[in-house]
Amino acid sequence: MTTVDETVYAFRTARPEDTEAIEALDGSFTTSTVFHVAASDEGFAFREVPVDPPLTKVFPEDESDDGEDGDEDGDEDGDEDGEDGEESGSRTFVAVGADGELAGFAAVSYSPWNRRLTIEDIEVAPDHRGRGVGRALMGHAVEFARDRGAGHIWLEVTNVNAPAIHAYRRMGFSFCGLDTALYHGTESEGEQAIYMSMPCP
Repeated sequence: MTTVDETVYAFRTARPEDTEAIEALDGSFTTSTVFHVAASDEGFAFREVPVDPPLTKVFPEDESDDGEDGDEDGDEDGDEDGEDGEESGSRTFVAVGADGELAGFAAVSYSPWNRRLTIEDIEVAPDHRGRGVGRALMGHAVEFARDRGAGHIWLEVTNVNAPAIHAYRRMGFSFCGLDTALYHGTESEGEQAIYMSMPCP
């Protein structure tokens, strides 16, 4: 058990019985600012701008700004793969409140070839936001990254998710890339994908 902002949470690797709650977690958000992306032949720049009325984003079941589908290998329980005991490069960590309800989760995967730990998705339930649950989940991702020998941690986020961008920057992430075409043909048409990374602490 870990106390986060005076609330007790249990942090652990996800189990098969967590799958339904993970898939049902409300990842929507409301923001009064978004990051405007200005791209040119010389590069790109971000500028935070206000939106009025505030924007509310609800992710479709099969779409997410951070890879909502979870672990790449589908091993959401985080168990070891293979008979030889070789550990999987993917994990999903969960935060569970004292009431037994899922408070949040973080799905990660590791790529040995470039020593990158990717945050596939990280979400915190609305009633548990602002309590440090996301930071604690990221801490478990960082520990997993260290265990794997990762050189850096990387993620993708939509430019309209200003609350997440601010949170990631406070955690040590910085802008490292942009994809203006990633969401073409999806329900997020018109948004841009921002990539952020940080050295593995």
